[in-house]
Amino acid sequence: MNTERIYKVLLGPHVSEKSAASAELGNQVVFKVLPSASKLEIKNAVEKLFKVDVLGVRTVNVKGKVKRNRFGLSKKSNWKKAYVSLAQGQDIDFAVAE
Repeated sequence: MNTERIYKVLLGPHVSEKSAASAELGNQVVFKVLPSASKLEIKNAVEKLFKVDVLGVRTVNVKGKVKRNRFGLSKKSNWKKAYVSLAQGQDIDFAVAE
């Protein structure tokens, strides 16, 4: 896998109530990823960037919502998120320590 691609696959963590619950119960982390990213690319990127062992990756294509504005209806773009299962006892901390 290309080293430049590793830094482009993961767009950032996805923080929500559902992702927090899956982190507590299933030792999972949720990321927003490129729509063209494969499960193997996501796994390799997480393992190399955060130095953790990944057990599995599940991906979801999220449909963009239709919103109303003063010009009529507009559609938000579709995006992809990945549920990454980590090995027992491992964790990714996104808090910035100063």
